[in-house]
Amino acid sequence: MMRTGVIDNEGPPRVGSNQFACLQGDARRSLALAGMIRRLLLWDIDGTLVHAGGMGGQVFDDALIAAYGDLREIRIVMSGKTDPQIVREYLEALGVPAEAATVAALLEAAERGLAAGVDRMKVRGHTYPGVPELLERLAGDERIINSVLTGNTVANAKLKLATFGLDRWLDLDVGAYGSDDADRTRLVEVALGRGRERYGSAGSPLTPGDAWVIGDTPLDLACARAGGARCLLVGTGRYPASELGALGAEAVVENLADADAVAKLLTGDL
Repeated sequence: MMRTGVIDNEGPPRVGSNQFACLQGDARRSLALAGMIRRLLLWDIDGTLVHAGGMGGQVFDDALIAAYGDLREIRIVMSGKTDPQIVREYLEALGVPAEAATVAALLEAAERGLAAGVDRMKVRGHTYPGVPELLERLAGDERIINSVLTGNTVANAKLKLATFGLDRWLDLDVGAYGSDDADRTRLVEVALGRGRERYGSAGSPLTPGDAWVIGDTPLDLACARAGGARCLLVGTGRYPASELGALGAEAVVENLADADAVAKLLTGDL
């Protein structure tokens, strides 16, 4: 299922995937000064790009059990939330004050747990259909900054992406993370600010209208709306496309398997 008003085009200018590194740093800043960078793509990670094999939730359970001994069957819905928000909701459910130092300590424990479990994540987890092909295609488009907007802390985000070989196609210095702000609705502006600082020019700075948030939950759409960005929702996470389709995003797809169609959707107006 795809619902969109974006026009088709003849396809973006392409470069080979092994040339993406050449489009970083000074080279990509030169493209920005020439007015060529016109799109910021902000990918959610869990449920959109990868399935972490249950490790995302397990590391929070392990950190909390180590600190408090018993979760008493408490379960927090994690989809679409930032890591600090998840920790605070658990602490509230446990009746523990969510002081900044407590939250930070639990996040650090979760990060250590994920790093220690990277081999299990690699075996149990996977990328979703079409994701590597799509990211590779978009990384070769000179008009695009391909990055992330995720509730993960920066450490967990980078580890998950590297585990499945996706980091090579993303500019993670522009990304926005749960460790930047526990409130996901503020993260579009974080990413825009980093994009402007790294690549923007006075003549053609990135605007909210240049950004797409791609995610798998209603909270991804809320984040996009709060930041003035467009939104593509993908039915590979907790919520099926049939349910996401009623929320009013610019586009909804079952999955990202048709890399060519999704690339055209995200760049068709350039």
